[in-house]
Amino acid sequence: MRAVVQRVSRASVSVDGFQIGEIGSGLAVLLGVGRDDGPGDARYIAEKTANLRIFADESGKLNCSVAELSLEVLAVSQFTLYGDCRHGRRPSFSKAADPAPARELYELFVDDLRARGIRVATGEFQAYMKVEIINDGPVTILIDSKKSF
Repeated sequence: MRAVVQRVSRASVSVDGFQIGEIGSGLAVLLGVGRDDGPGDARYIAEKTANLRIFADESGKLNCSVAELSLEVLAVSQFTLYGDCRHGRRPSFSKAADPAPARELYELFVDDLRARGIRVATGEFQAYMKVEIINDGPVTILIDSKKSF
């Protein structure tokens, strides 16, 4: 499982011109599910997301997490994180999970964050979405449950 985690001052997601999710200060997470991923991968990414220390403390050091500060998360599924561009010009998505297991693991990720007391707004799985992200910093972190980067 792969996640692009961005510290944001605000973020929102819309489908068909209607805003379906929005957050204030917190994290926008673009989440891709791989063919070989399972529940452990979803829990790993959720734990990392909740506890990633990328918010400033009173000294200005990146020492606080979204969980510690009671901030929000916008979680958006994005299978294109498994796009492989090494050959040719059109990405291959053969390593992305099929929709049914991907949805299950995406929902497990969201449920895990909510169980930690974090407010989570979401996109719509398999929908064409417009995502607005106001990156704060900018701070962007890549997380991979297989630790390939």
